[in-house]
Amino acid sequence: MFTIASLPNWMTVIRIAIAPLIAVLVWSDIQPLGYQFALYLYTVASITDYIDGYVARKLNVVSPFGEMLDPVADKLLIASVLLALASVETSGWIFMVPALIILIREFMISGLREYLAKQNISTPVTNLAKWKTTAQILALGFLIGAPGFPSFPFAHEVGLALLWIAAILTIQTGSGYVKDAFRHVRNPQ
Repeated sequence: MFTIASLPNWMTVIRIAIAPLIAVLVWSDIQPLGYQFALYLYTVASITDYIDGYVARKLNVVSPFGEMLDPVADKLLIASVLLALASVETSGWIFMVPALIILIREFMISGLREYLAKQNISTPVTNLAKWKTTAQILALGFLIGAPGFPSFPFAHEVGLALLWIAAILTIQTGSGYVKDAFRHVRNPQ
């Protein structure tokens, strides 16, 4: 049943449902309409990522379901778009290197967080990690939108530059999480 209190969880579920649709639209490589619709859906998904957390905190309706599902939805969106773009991207290693860095970090940090959670150790999101997420979201938006809006100059290049920035921030934030995890492994409380 839908209530205001369940709104954040519904937005998360919608983001999960939208992610494969975006991937299919990108894989179909239908220019410009497929990419335009993919960008529209991606924008909706990205905005709900911000809004669901804000609403949950503002209304004080943070739920265990939402806390569990929200990071899954975020990773599913980013991973599905990166994989879909990899199937149509023509930039070779310029795209693949940062994409792999981002994907590897997501899997690695998910595993570390799961391990630390079993030890009752929280791993709060840092401000730098929020900048990393913002760079990823913008990068993928530009890369999805470039074929859909060919009259927008340098959209593809801006997307690649932002993807590299996101990858650099990914390395920085990932190394911070790894250091914290090893500190807890070596010195259990």
